[in-house]
Amino acid sequence: MAAAVHCPEFLIIGLKQQLSKIDKSSLNTTHSARNLGFIFDENLTFSDQISSLSKSCYSHICELRCIRPYLYSKTASTIAASIVHSKLDYCNSLYYNLPKSQINRLEQIQNCLLNVLISHPVKFICSFT
Repeated sequence: MAAAVHCPEFLIIGLKQQLSKIDKSSLNTTHSARNLGFIFDENLTFSDQISSLSKSCYSHICELRCIRPYLYSKTASTIAASIVHSKLDYCNSLYYNLPKSQINRLEQIQNCLLNVLISHPVKFICSFT
C-alpha cells in the first residue's frame, strides 16, 4: 500500500497589491490557515475567523437561551463568561485596528449574549453570520 503524497500548502500574507505581484503558479497556496485555533487569511481581514467565531458563539448562546429560565443570574453569567466571553477574548489583541464592520460583528455577539442574560424580550435578532 503506497503512502499518500502530501504536498504542503503555503499561506502568503500581504496587501492585495503585494499579493498580485507574486507568481503563485509553482506554489500550492491557500487563502486561510488555522494556527493555535485562530484562522489567519491572506489579507489579515480575519473575516473567516470572525465567521467561525460567530457561528460557535451563537450556537452556545442559543443553548444558553434554552436553559436560562432554570438558572440563577449569577450562574448564567458564569456560564456566559466561561463559554462565550472566553472565545471572544482569545487572541483579541489581533483584532486591533480592524474595520468597524468587523468589530460590529463581534459586538453583536456580546449584545445577543447580554440579551439572553438579562432575560428581556429579544431586542437583537441572533443569527449565524
